Amino acid sequence: MKKLIFLFLSAGIFLISFSRFQEKTWQDEQPVYNGKDLGVTYSAKVTHFKVWSPTASAVKLRLYAAGTGGEPLKTADLIKSADGTWEVSIRNNVKNLYYTFQTNIADIWQGECPDSYAKAVGVNGKRGMIVDMAETDPSDWANDKKPVLKNFNDIVLYELHIRDLSVNENSGIKNKGKFLGLTELGTKSKEGEPTGLDHIKQLGVTHIHLLPSFDFSSVDETKNNGKYNWGYDPLNYNVPEGSYATDPYDGRVRIREFKQMVKTLHSNGLRVILDVVYNHTSGIKDANFTQFAPGYFYRHNADGSYSNATACGNETASEKAMMRKFMTESVVYWAKEYHLDGFRFDLMGVHDIETMNQISDTLHKLDPTIFIYGEAWDAGASPLPAAQRALKKNMQQLNQVAAFSDDIRDAIRGARVKVKGFVSGETNATETLKFGITGSVQHPQVNYNLSRSKAPWAREPYQTISYASCHDDNCLYDRLKLANPEADEDQLIEMDKLANAIVFTSQGIPFIQAGEEFLRTKQMVSNSYNKPDSINQLEWSRKAKYKTVYNYYKDFIALRKHHPAFRMPSAVMIQKHLEFLDAKDPALVAYQLKDNANKDKWKNILVVMNGSLSAKDFQLPQGQWTLVADGQRVNEGGINKQISGSKTLAPTAIYIFHQ
Repeated sequence: MKKLIFLFLSAGIFLISFSRFQEKTWQDEQPVYNGKDLGVTYSAKVTHFKVWSPTASAVKLRLYAAGTGGEPLKTADLIKSADGTWEVSIRNNVKNLYYTFQTNIADIWQGECPDSYAKAVGVNGKRGMIVDMAETDPSDWANDKKPVLKNFNDIVLYELHIRDLSVNENSGIKNKGKFLGLTELGTKSKEGEPTGLDHIKQLGVTHIHLLPSFDFSSVDETKNNGKYNWGYDPLNYNVPEGSYATDPYDGRVRIREFKQMVKTLHSNGLRVILDVVYNHTSGIKDANFTQFAPGYFYRHNADGSYSNATACGNETASEKAMMRKFMTESVVYWAKEYHLDGFRFDLMGVHDIETMNQISDTLHKLDPTIFIYGEAWDAGASPLPAAQRALKKNMQQLNQVAAFSDDIRDAIRGARVKVKGFVSGETNATETLKFGITGSVQHPQVNYNLSRSKAPWAREPYQTISYASCHDDNCLYDRLKLANPEADEDQLIEMDKLANAIVFTSQGIPFIQAGEEFLRTKQMVSNSYNKPDSINQLEWSRKAKYKTVYNYYKDFIALRKHHPAFRMPSAVMIQKHLEFLDAKDPALVAYQLKDNANKDKWKNILVVMNGSLSAKDFQLPQGQWTLVADGQRVNEGGINKQISGSKTLAPTAIYIFHQ
């Protein structure tokens, strides 16, 4: 959840007459428009403009030569049409002109703005742009091919902020802070280590999860002053962010460069997921939704005030027909126009189950390999009953939608700042860790009474995103340092390695934050959403400094990809093939993946985790075992062979054996 309080302080301050009007309109039933032509439909001969504004008494269109400044070249009145819509056609070529709409509601002319369905905008998103989308396609775009994905459980997620990747002076990347920074190959740090795209390919992940890269409001695109934001303050949902483009003034450039980024990533074996933020807007009064249908797109409390389950000043009403329609059509547009491979829903627990299932069904008819997941929680009370929302406890009602597992996260690192987790020697986290290892599905050996979640919430393991940290809160290394002030760097490194080794070997979908593979730090800043590059940038010198950590991560990703036992596709298979062992010590967790699980070439795999800060002895199950991981290295060919009997486990380490 993003603490963008400064953006929303003004959201609750409205004129009394405006508030009273909104109280009335959000309660009234509004007509539903089911057509697929809202927004701007361009052709050289005629361009059609259509908006949904059911309570308007008049709507004007203005055309401009530029995205900012200047007088209108033309003004036209829209004509009221069916089901709350207004429309007008301009019968000459208006390509590359900019436009705004203005509605008159309750005898008040609202502000000029683009429509909510805008596909292109000028600088800072204040005016829409009329674009021939075919002209924004990069070379050979029609032949863009997605990397093969056979099963959701094969996914390895890598969460990345566009600016963070390249802005560091040691990135070796020319297009710093831009979409094009992710298209550059052959880049190296001054230490000679691959950076950027080459680094990500070398690491072995399958999907890049881009933090919000649609048009957001907090960064002034006219200034190159380094102002930073994560982007969880939506402005224009269907347009790429201009500050990540080489030219934010020409609305076509950001579109073309985003597509070029996707095409390059696809051609280099990486799929692309977009972080989407439909649960709130950056404000209320000036939001595009408000300019066309005041109050309708938001939830309200019984007294008419705006509800705030997002802690951002407002929450959208996904259960309302036109909001559900907008969300569904928006993700479909991104999937089709930009060839995206998945979506991560911010505060998904604010959205209703029916809408999320409609989105999933619609996207999977388009492409069954699209991956959908989100935060299955909220940040405050909502007037929509919890039973109707896409919360973690309701995940079994969701179809092909996954959720982040705060269970395994908190078990690994600790539930709160300065609280220890399993990798720091906390023995009370064991049962919750087992819960996470099974991918949150029903398992007969998990004692749910002793786990964080008191019942399994995933129907199948692909519904669980396993992780130890993300952009929210402290980086993993910083969090471990805060919880273990007595630990030296070597001990913290072992905790870090164990943390994500657990993630990579657990059932479900593994997820890491960019830079964790070389001990990323944000200098103990937990909520860095608006902090400078000096806090958020990936410091590429750390890759050479912590090369052994990087190699450890890389080798564990490879181990997972080479051995399907770590990515079983069904709860039934996990129940049959994953067996926990009695380790005789609360600081140890041990389990077998037995009988060629998921057709693995290794008959039996033994995983033993020592979360203690001291060495422990463990009695191996009967038979001869080959050691392939020992806390310092991974060697699938075998570190030691013909091992049996008792094995001494180093502190804070994971050991993997096979037969």
